[in-house]
Amino acid sequence: MGNSNQKINTFLLFKGQAEEAMKFYTSIFDDSEINHVFHQQDGSVMHAAFTLKGQTFMCTDSNLDHKFTFTPAISLFVTCDTSDEIDRVYAALTQDGSVLMPMDSTPVSEKFAWVQDKYGVSWQLNLAKKM
Repeated sequence: MGNSNQKINTFLLFKGQAEEAMKFYTSIFDDSEINHVFHQQDGSVMHAAFTLKGQTFMCTDSNLDHKFTFTPAISLFVTCDTSDEIDRVYAALTQDGSVLMPMDSTPVSEKFAWVQDKYGVSWQLNLAKKM
């Protein structure tokens, strides 16, 4: 799995939740798996790669006390294939997360929502209108 030709990867920085987040995300999306995980001596993630819907992502855990975290200014845009898929993904990502834009139709989408998951990562979920 994963796109070996992909030259730009989204890289997510967690504070001790990288492995938990990868397991959560790969349980939600089809065509998903954890590709590899390298641990630091304390058990946190030094570097990991995982695949969601055939797209490769990377992540790490930071043990530094930094003032930044995830922001909705950058989000992951997910093209869903069915109404059932967008409903399932929406329900999973909003559990212990928040809704930035509730599920609704738009001029170009049968269903669209913008959510932030329990780790702070923002997701735009889209089911395009059939043209």
